[in-house]
Amino acid sequence: MNIFNWLNSILLKMDWLSHLVKIFTEQVLQLDSKERFGASVHFFIYDVIKIFILLSVLIFFISWVQSFFPPERTKKILGNMSGLKAKIVGALMGTITPFCSCSSIPLFIGFTNAGLPVAVTFSFLISSPLVDLASVILLASIFNWPIALAYVITGIVMAVIGGSIIGQAKMERYIEDFVLKNKMEDLEQEELSIKERTQFAVDQVKDVFQRVWIYVVIGVGIGATIHNWIPEDVISALIGKDKWWSVIVATIMGVPMYADIFGTLPIAEALVKKGVGLGTALAFMMSVTALSLPSIVMLKKVVKMPLLVMFIGITSTGIIIIGYLFNTFDYLFF
Repeated sequence: MNIFNWLNSILLKMDWLSHLVKIFTEQVLQLDSKERFGASVHFFIYDVIKIFILLSVLIFFISWVQSFFPPERTKKILGNMSGLKAKIVGALMGTITPFCSCSSIPLFIGFTNAGLPVAVTFSFLISSPLVDLASVILLASIFNWPIALAYVITGIVMAVIGGSIIGQAKMERYIEDFVLKNKMEDLEQEELSIKERTQFAVDQVKDVFQRVWIYVVIGVGIGATIHNWIPEDVISALIGKDKWWSVIVATIMGVPMYADIFGTLPIAEALVKKGVGLGTALAFMMSVTALSLPSIVMLKKVVKMPLLVMFIGITSTGIIIIGYLFNTFDYLFF
């Protein structure tokens, strides 16, 4: 356990980086890291560098694994399954795709017109932006492993249940015709060489980095502001642990925003440090990533209103339930 804690501090939390940034802040920038402005600068530099380092390394290795599961191969794997097993595997497939909700929708279209059941495709659609391996590692680096693992389990369970409800409701008729009629051709998947897999992983790192860096910077900036400039009593009055409405408000607040999960993690970190319930912070984070307006607008292009309303209702209800569960049992994680 001591070795694990040491590795966690060195590799994930990067305590050495925090120490170096503190030296830079105090000796080079001549700022007092104990005062609000200096603490904000330290928070910003440390979190941005840490997230970028972890993100680059994790996306590389995750993309290497993902190179073995292109859409065509994934379709074949899921096509040979049925029932609960297919939904669970569909949700798990979502965890190895480092995509935001908008990026997940084209894959959802591909899986749907390939003939996969709607329950499986929606399990994938829910889990893909919500739970991916990179965000899990980053969540562990910001909080701890029990929280990260509990988040993964609840996210996958929500994806499976959500997909199952949509499947049981026979909502296929509410998918736009062009998605169902344009069937995918069965193409022979070429085996990639080590060099090609490496290049694929590098390209994925570049692509993800280009898409999320601005959200990381903005998210860390907001986190630094919350952590050092907004009084705790103000935040507590709005969404404090003792407020029954906090999870609902946090979920609603996240919808108008659009950010990758990597950009919302620093905000969740700052909120928890200010006394906001763990479940409230996670509900906000999940709402931003799974229910953002841009992703809903894109989804409206491929599904009809009854199915869209059901998707939003199931996902938001699941997020709220998870938020209250984490708030109720947060003493188990700290």
